[in-house]
Amino acid sequence: MYKSGDVRYNPLPLPDRADMDDAEMREAAADFLELMKTRHSVREFSNRPVEADVIKDAIATAGTAPSGANHQPWHFVAISDPVMKSRIRAAAEAEEEKFYAGGGGDEWLKALEPIGTGASKPHLDVAPWLIVVFAQRYGTTHDGQRYKNYYVPESIGIATGMLITALHMAGLCSLTHTPNPMRFLNGLCARPESEKPVMILAVGHPAQDASVPAVAKIKKPTDEIMTVFAVADETTNKD
Repeated sequence: MYKSGDVRYNPLPLPDRADMDDAEMREAAADFLELMKTRHSVREFSNRPVEADVIKDAIATAGTAPSGANHQPWHFVAISDPVMKSRIRAAAEAEEEKFYAGGGGDEWLKALEPIGTGASKPHLDVAPWLIVVFAQRYGTTHDGQRYKNYYVPESIGIATGMLITALHMAGLCSLTHTPNPMRFLNGLCARPESEKPVMILAVGHPAQDASVPAVAKIKKPTDEIMTVFAVADETTNKD
């Protein structure tokens, strides 16, 4: 966190340390991969309630993410109030109608066809929670002094990924939604000009008839998303 005045580096012994052997690490990594393969973005939510403490803990998990200079340039607004959710839906759909009417451009609209999305966003009403993610472009001290935040998009991306993962670990589904522009969210969520809304997450349990686009389960193979430069295994170089 940002602090004004005389700030010094104060190292602490690492408070938590994993103590796994190689086999345990391989097993843990593989198990987590299989668990995350069960994460799905859904658009059909159940109206089953979700306790506020679950959402609070998931957001607290996001708050542990690394960030530029440890400024933690994020704010999460969790909304379960039906009236407020309806207002967000109405404002979001107004922007989406412009997008799907041609504002998004032919290439973008064509790319979205296999996903099956449209201007109507009923999940913003049905999902028991909406979490609006705000990026703090700059901070302000208690005495009104403005200070710069660093690597804000990168920090927000990491924190949001951890939030989605925490929600999945709690047995919940989420759907990312990014109407453009999103400035209407500042007023609806009573957030300052210094913050930029970057995403709405609809959160809850999937409906009984929930579905996912078939194309969404087609993932690039690992060799297309990863390049490895490793030390050669000396045993393979022996005569």
